[in-house]
Amino acid sequence: MSAVHRVWVADDEKSIRWVLDKALSKENIEVTCFESAEELLASFAQMQPDVVVSDIRMHGMDGLAMLAEIKEAQPELPVIIMTAHSDLDSAVSSIQGGAFEYIPKPFEVDEAVSVVKRALANLAESQKNIGAGDYDPPNEIIGKAPAMQEVFRAIGRLARSHVTVLINGQSGTGKELVAHALHRHSPRKDHPFVALNMAAIPQDLIESELFGHEKGAFTGANQARIGRFEQANGGTLFLDEIGDMPAETQTRLLRVLSDGRFYRVGGHEPRSANVRIIAATHQNLETLVAENRFREDLFHRLNVIRLHLPNLADRREDIPLLLEHFLQTAAQELEEERKLLRPETLDYLTNLPWPGNVRQLENFCRWITVMATGREVLLEDLPLELAPKSEPTTLIETDWTELLKQWAGNQLTANALSETGLLGAALPKFEQTLIEVTLAHTMGRKRDASILLGWGRNTLTRKMQELDMEQDSSED
Repeated sequence: MSAVHRVWVADDEKSIRWVLDKALSKENIEVTCFESAEELLASFAQMQPDVVVSDIRMHGMDGLAMLAEIKEAQPELPVIIMTAHSDLDSAVSSIQGGAFEYIPKPFEVDEAVSVVKRALANLAESQKNIGAGDYDPPNEIIGKAPAMQEVFRAIGRLARSHVTVLINGQSGTGKELVAHALHRHSPRKDHPFVALNMAAIPQDLIESELFGHEKGAFTGANQARIGRFEQANGGTLFLDEIGDMPAETQTRLLRVLSDGRFYRVGGHEPRSANVRIIAATHQNLETLVAENRFREDLFHRLNVIRLHLPNLADRREDIPLLLEHFLQTAAQELEEERKLLRPETLDYLTNLPWPGNVRQLENFCRWITVMATGREVLLEDLPLELAPKSEPTTLIETDWTELLKQWAGNQLTANALSETGLLGAALPKFEQTLIEVTLAHTMGRKRDASILLGWGRNTLTRKMQELDMEQDSSED
């Protein structure tokens, strides 16, 4: 399950605290309210929020002074300032002081909730907007398999170039890691690397995220904001899951790739885009083009050079190396004893299918580092979805159809059918069972589960809603 987002609210008006508490709690956000800025700042010693919402005028320290202290200590923490309509100077000061946004009083509750959600989404994405001079580069890509050695050679040939690159590979194969490597070894390495995942952003916000917007461009656009193209100026813009890009955004992106110019949403002044585009997808773009779900001309613009990342099952000789690396990393990050794999455990893990690829392997190493009772990892220490099965698969494959026949016969004999008929009674149970087993197999990652089920991710989400199944709101 995903971690609950934590929002702190500071306002000396009890009614404002109560309204925001109720509204945000309905969105499964954990809310903590404070009567003063001093009380909120003192709580940082015990815990830290994901977003702060504060009034400007309060007894004692005001909101702007609190904003300055927070920004000095944690410049990445989004702070939303509430201010009166007539208090324009304070509104301007709050933005200049680094506030994520300001909300004029009196405000619409839905608008306030929307701003908080946008701040949470921005915080999640900002961890990917990394400049080359202010981040620890990701671990070097590991692999001795021939397919990975070919990827290494391609990175070497492409790194010094400015050409557009399209990276193909299943979820979890390391597409963003390759994009980082291309940037890190390129002439643009001293400029920003900015990433945007098309599947993680609401469709109605993608154009604003990419191209920025002017003040008043849409409801809630209370100030102009630069987009990812401007953030990545001189550097690299990584567009992950490009196959999920809406059609209208595809058209705008094509224009940028054609003439290097774009307009902010609601803007009339053309702006230049000096960025290198690296795109990635787990989907087959040729199929999307044939189905009229992706522009053919944009596909050809992106498909100048294509890199294909192999599935983990196609590079099994790398699994022992990756296990050793991830177990060492997990032990350091989690401050736990480094686990050692028994030979039979290593052999068993090396021959598993690993549908979630390297990401699933890394998640397993974190899990086993915390959950294994001894230093040596035995087969019985493995999580249920990876543990050896006691019954042969052939027996299960033979038996389930016989059991289904028996169930159908019993239903017909007992005349126990509802108005939906035999299929209407069986199909929901059948689909729910397959969804539950597949999600357990992929450790909850819906994108990987949808691939294994043969569905699109949106289809899986819709099916889970129809079956009233609990859903994890995080982006896998």
